[in-house]
Amino acid sequence: MTTSVEPEPTEQAADRPQLSLGTTAARQLATTTKSVPQMQGISSRWLLRVLPWVQVSAGTYRVNRRLTYTVGNGIVEFITTGSEIRVIPAELGELPLLRGFEDNGVLEALAAACVQREYAPGDALAEEGQPADQVFLIAHGKLAKTGTGKYGDETALGSLSAGDFFGERVPLEPDAAWGFTVRATTRCTVLTLPLQAFQEVADRSEALRAHIAGFASRPAPAANKRGEADIAVTSGHSGEPVIPGTFVDYEPGPREYELSVAQTVLRVHTRVADLYNEPMNQLEQQLRLTIEALRERQEHEMVNNREFGLLHNADLGQRIPTRTGPPTPDDLDELLSRRRKTQYFLAHPRTIAAFGRECSSRGLYPKNIEVLGSAVRSWRGVPLLPCNKIPISEHGTSSIIAMRTGQDDQGVIGLHQTGIPDEYQPSLNVRFMGINEQAVSSYLVSAYYSAAVLVPDALGVLEDVEIGR
Repeated sequence: MTTSVEPEPTEQAADRPQLSLGTTAARQLATTTKSVPQMQGISSRWLLRVLPWVQVSAGTYRVNRRLTYTVGNGIVEFITTGSEIRVIPAELGELPLLRGFEDNGVLEALAAACVQREYAPGDALAEEGQPADQVFLIAHGKLAKTGTGKYGDETALGSLSAGDFFGERVPLEPDAAWGFTVRATTRCTVLTLPLQAFQEVADRSEALRAHIAGFASRPAPAANKRGEADIAVTSGHSGEPVIPGTFVDYEPGPREYELSVAQTVLRVHTRVADLYNEPMNQLEQQLRLTIEALRERQEHEMVNNREFGLLHNADLGQRIPTRTGPPTPDDLDELLSRRRKTQYFLAHPRTIAAFGRECSSRGLYPKNIEVLGSAVRSWRGVPLLPCNKIPISEHGTSSIIAMRTGQDDQGVIGLHQTGIPDEYQPSLNVRFMGINEQAVSSYLVSAYYSAAVLVPDALGVLEDVEIGR
């Protein structure tokens, strides 16, 4: 067996003369190849890429729609104090029966009459055929609503979650029975308003009795299944019947979207801009990275802004909970069924991974499709695009957005205004602000943008998606 013995490098180097130029010295004469400044915070920004952008004049876009009747399908909110949950009295106005009723004292009495109840998974809150004698307000949890199908089998009628309610017509029909069954699918906290308690409050309030009588006797305006004012049309007739006259009514106060702005002031020392511009222009690189950060903020605002962000502007009728918690194929099918021509899903990358696990557990392997030159996962032919601006809550829940886009399809559109002064990119300008006494030059960088939902069914949200299961 032989053993190699390495000489001591420090001792040998001191005794041996150097035969050639060392690398350390040689690098002093070499030209270093450099990359442009890199930025980890740049994402794919799919939302900004797939939205059709519409030119807005004077910074405002007005969405004109057909007149739609409000049917009281709002969300009821609650106050939590420890383990005690109370409904906010004014929120009872979200019930169709109490919409427009403004006597705070009576609403407070009704709120005080609500009873808090807890239900375990599988418990029935209401059973088909049993007397309907209370109004249910859901404070927490998920419930399944089922009924009897045409051939006597059980059929799913939808899901209920926090903020929803049912039994709102019980005070109008005191002898009615439940026409469906509601069971808890998770642990649930519910406030119930017994019919007897409601009647006791009504007996003490003439205003409430008058409001209920007016609601019961008021004819419902003619409307289509979307809630829009009906357009009278006749068909299939023969002879000379009287053909109905009609007109299309518009919303009297259409919504207007004003362009929002994201801004920052970029500061560059004049000495840096004058002397250090080879091989890369310092001002251009500073602007490039600043604009990337502005575009990231723009996409975040278009998802999360309370005024125009997609998550906050989805119609209440287009928000649905998951059936069991994780994002299953059934949930995405339900989301697809709410609108025609869904073109894109948007979800956080971790949510997409959770959906992939659900598909794999069922032996389903959705195909990838190409969008703008990139291969992305899809479901039913609709691309599932990653968007890390969709938040994940501290409880590990997120949302999935489904949308139809474009003006021609009455979908979701992006809004911007091109041709602004000192424009650097479409609807983004860079304006020189001057040089201060420290020889630092300043540039105001501004991006103008917004988003609009042309009709309610253009945008839907699957809420409370659990991504950790």
